[in-house]
Amino acid sequence: MKIVGLMSGTSGDGVDAALVEVSGRGLTLRARALAAQTLSYPRSLQQRILAASVSGTVAEICHLNALLGEWFADAALNVIRQAKLSPADIAVIGSHGQTVHHLPQGIHAAGAGSIRSTLQIAEPAVIAERTGITTVANFRPRDMAAGGQGAPLTPAVHALLLRHPRRSRLIVNLGGISNVTYVPRGGEWSGVVAFDTGPANMVLDALVNRATNGRVAMDRDGKLALKGKADPRLLGKLLAHPFLSRRPPKSTGREAFGPSLIDELVSIQKQQGLSTEDLLATCSAWTAKAVGTARRWIKGTIDEVVVGGGGVRNRAVMDQLTAVFGVVPVTTFDSLGWDSKAFEAVAFAVLAYRTVTSQPGNIPSVTGAKHPVLLGAIVPAAPGWMKHFRS
Repeated sequence: MKIVGLMSGTSGDGVDAALVEVSGRGLTLRARALAAQTLSYPRSLQQRILAASVSGTVAEICHLNALLGEWFADAALNVIRQAKLSPADIAVIGSHGQTVHHLPQGIHAAGAGSIRSTLQIAEPAVIAERTGITTVANFRPRDMAAGGQGAPLTPAVHALLLRHPRRSRLIVNLGGISNVTYVPRGGEWSGVVAFDTGPANMVLDALVNRATNGRVAMDRDGKLALKGKADPRLLGKLLAHPFLSRRPPKSTGREAFGPSLIDELVSIQKQQGLSTEDLLATCSAWTAKAVGTARRWIKGTIDEVVVGGGGVRNRAVMDQLTAVFGVVPVTTFDSLGWDSKAFEAVAFAVLAYRTVTSQPGNIPSVTGAKHPVLLGAIVPAAPGWMKHFRS
């Protein structure tokens, strides 16, 4: 079955699209990426998305939902063309959407208890209409309805596609937020441990954006951080962030590591007279050490660390990760034959495949859900859409 996976992370910089061929069931599942590309958002749209995640009006989020549906549809059609295929060749699209808010800890509501919630936009009805392809979207809410945090969801795919018969692996994703998946030898789901570890590109990008008044979006390749020196006082304060010591299941986002944190960091920078390079070096070290704290929740040995996500290109963070894990080898998704930047899009193609073939996609021990569930809502492209999925 050929499936397109679509993903836009917490950095809100564009839509990653991957066209994947998937087959099999359970641990016999196999996937092969046929094409992958990123449709970058213009800077103005990125700023709108980031602002909406903090203080967006109902009207703005309503409009962005439909607008991003168009962008996600374009990204899907682009990657299909790249593979020299047509929409008729594609069985389904799996779209994670764009997260604008995520409240996994829940908010108390009178008479209803603690209510967890999450919101991803990029209207799947628009994607299905523009592409003519049945679309699976809104993956997180079903896990939350079953008592989970709705994240992380990619560990199931890490265990399926990145397992090794003789080595246990710590899979690290450096997106806007960093997360880890411990995959024991053989990849059995019962031994998988996964959770968010905290800051990554979201913090680093925001600091560069603030320092340059919006002229520069990121510390490309970590070049600025490599010129700086981590400040031990600030690093110690950051390592005391309560999220790092919280027991899994745990997930986070811009609500904890967004604008208010950046304001605090810039204030400390001014008080201590730190350069932008020193501040970035400190936060790069924080990112790596936060990943390192994952070891306290993992009982098994770690034979290898495998890193993916956009942050894999940040040499400052990668150098720090190598130092944190010492003798344990640190490698990348690319060394295993997967595009680091595109893997999360691959993951949502695989999760969509599991949904339409009636296979649960969450790992309850990871998300905290009471039981396995089929993830996502299906938006059929046309009558007779089930013909693709009949065995």
